[in-house]
Amino acid sequence: MATLILLRHARSVANSQGLLAGRAPGIGLDPDGAAQAAALPGRLSDVPLAAVHTSPLQRCLETLRPLEQARGLEPAVHEGLLEVDYGDWTLAELGALSTEPLWRVVQHHPSAAVFPGGEGLADVHARAVATVRQLDRQITAEHGPDAVWLACTHGDVIKSVLADALGIHLDSFQRIVVEPCSVSVVRYTELRPFVLRVNDQGDALGGLAPKPEARPGTSSDAVVGGATGG
Repeated sequence: MATLILLRHARSVANSQGLLAGRAPGIGLDPDGAAQAAALPGRLSDVPLAAVHTSPLQRCLETLRPLEQARGLEPAVHEGLLEVDYGDWTLAELGALSTEPLWRVVQHHPSAAVFPGGEGLADVHARAVATVRQLDRQITAEHGPDAVWLACTHGDVIKSVLADALGIHLDSFQRIVVEPCSVSVVRYTELRPFVLRVNDQGDALGGLAPKPEARPGTSSDAVVGGATGG
């Protein structure tokens, strides 16, 4: 199967103000986020991208704009990559939310958390995983098993996908850290996903595409003794 790059949007004005942006319109990047977005084409310069998909929210579209201009790849908007609907918590201060009884559930038992007037994290997990797996199958069929594609989305969405790929329960997904403009990488195979990177904020992202030489066993097999490098 293809290789998926999960890109969290760059730092937004809501991030810098300590607000839970959710699906509120008009939340763009702050100056640091704009600089992160501007650096993205350089970070991905050695990565061949077969396709780019994105959440429809402004902060994701702004994050991808420099990459779109550099590569001439128009991102395809996908509702399945949309941010969590935080309902009544949307645009609230995170400090104030931390005193709410539901906050403890979100932290320790997220699979049971349903935001008032909004979405449950278990539902987010289901739609995010279904979306990326369906898109991965589609891109593999169109571009071949060595294709690399990118999905620009949001922190809790990415953490949900990574929890599935790591084979951990959603209640453990708060152990995963996904910073603004970080990259996490998953390669799906017939039997299991492989998680290649998590929360990568470095400059050099080359080497993500599968190498064309023959691999021992099948594409679903892990390397016995660990990766050999090189």
